[in-house]
Amino acid sequence: MPKTSERPVVLVTGGGTGVGAAAVIQLAKRGYNAVVNYSRSRAEAEATAGVAAGHGADAIALQGNVAENADCCRIVEATVERFGRLDAVVNSAGATQFVPIHELGKQNAEDFQRVYGVNVIGTYQMVRAAAPYLKQSGSGAIVNISSIAGTNGNGSSIAYVASKGALNTLTLTLARLLSPEVRVNCVLPGLIDTRWLPDGLGVETFETVKRNFASMSALDDVCSAEDIADAVTFLVADALKMTGQFLTVDAGFVLGRPARVSK
Repeated sequence: MPKTSERPVVLVTGGGTGVGAAAVIQLAKRGYNAVVNYSRSRAEAEATAGVAAGHGADAIALQGNVAENADCCRIVEATVERFGRLDAVVNSAGATQFVPIHELGKQNAEDFQRVYGVNVIGTYQMVRAAAPYLKQSGSGAIVNISSIAGTNGNGSSIAYVASKGALNTLTLTLARLLSPEVRVNCVLPGLIDTRWLPDGLGVETFETVKRNFASMSALDDVCSAEDIADAVTFLVADALKMTGQFLTVDAGFVLGRPARVSK
């Protein structure tokens, strides 16, 4: 049997880059050991684990595709084998296809299945594999990374928007199912200034989108990965009486700016 870690342990899917990496680092600062799951970004995941180690965490990078159930089971078992416990899961792995919403005919069933495979099915499979250990924790927590796209119906593609709506509903179901031992909450980011969108849209288009988003937001800004990780860390470590909740972090985009009345 492995020696049980004295520090709580968090497993972060998609933990090598963006929001996932920022969450690993912030939770390491809060006293968590970490498993940094990645699909393709090995170098980045190992670098993230190294930064977490610099903050006192025992952190490892583990490859696996959350869309594959066998990978989810293997990652969870490797986590428990290493640390003897699992206290929190952050489902940050995500997928999309950049297709303008108005181009209704540009996505097919296979496109939907690929996006759902990561964003919805992957989350479900990871939670299912982790649930027995989270229940044993005494303070189990799950945080899903969704999007305001799942509530306002606008985003990088129809498949992405629909998948995030489904993830929101899945969050509610899991919160009921796993209570009272495990809390399940969800963060709904707005536009996040990471490499994901410039890679998908192109740098010039992304800069235009970012300016437009900020101009319509109450705080005249967009979010960083660290802004979203702040919310994740709160839900994992501090929000002990919250479950089944959706925390929007969007620089006030949904709120919008006050109407200007001409005199």
